[in-house]
Amino acid sequence: MTRLIYIYFLLIFGFCPTLHAQQRRVQNRPYIDQRRLHYGFLIGIQEQDLEFTNNAHITEDGECWYAEVSEYNPGFEVGVLAELYLTKHLALRIIPTMHFGEKNITFIEETSRQKYMQDLKSTYITCPVDLKYSAERFNNYRPYVMAGVAPIFDLTSKNNQALKTKKGDCMIEVGLGCDFYLPYFKLIPELKFCFGLSNVIDKDRKDLNDKTLLKYTDAVDKITSKMVVLTLYFE
Repeated sequence: MTRLIYIYFLLIFGFCPTLHAQQRRVQNRPYIDQRRLHYGFLIGIQEQDLEFTNNAHITEDGECWYAEVSEYNPGFEVGVLAELYLTKHLALRIIPTMHFGEKNITFIEETSRQKYMQDLKSTYITCPVDLKYSAERFNNYRPYVMAGVAPIFDLTSKNNQALKTKKGDCMIEVGLGCDFYLPYFKLIPELKFCFGLSNVIDKDRKDLNDKTLLKYTDAVDKITSKMVVLTLYFE
């Protein structure tokens, strides 16, 4: 997560060489924000996370397991953007997006410190609906904050693994960004934090062929999803 924050601020300061200058400059594409509806596309990187609520369940063999995400692997995202002009400072955005990522989950036995590893790959389809509140434009940049909700569907939830997550969820999104008005298009770096609202662990494990794996599901009461997303929009 820290890496994405660093990258975001490097992008902001890299595209804002005139942040310290107060003189007015010629504006690129001065009327682009006044269009009723405009479109774009996006690419980005993200880190997916899971928050576990372990329950100290003890198996028949006297084992007590707990789970944690042991390693984060940056993924990527692609999508499209439709933005509706509402007022001078407010816009409504719909952003169908695909996220590709992976989490490394480790189950640890409390006494023996024995470990069991699982790689959990996820391909999310999301359709965020966000409100974007922008400050006044100065020269060729315009900062903003945003918030919204994002229904999410996981295409890669698999059977016969130690841990299985549900396919559906909904996330709350909050973030900040800055519009940069270039001569031929608008570039928008955005940093966004996403928090899942539902418990995504699947406790109904009729899919398991190896019932010894059930102890890992039994060790966890609740899992919530999180993401940190660094996006570049092109309009």
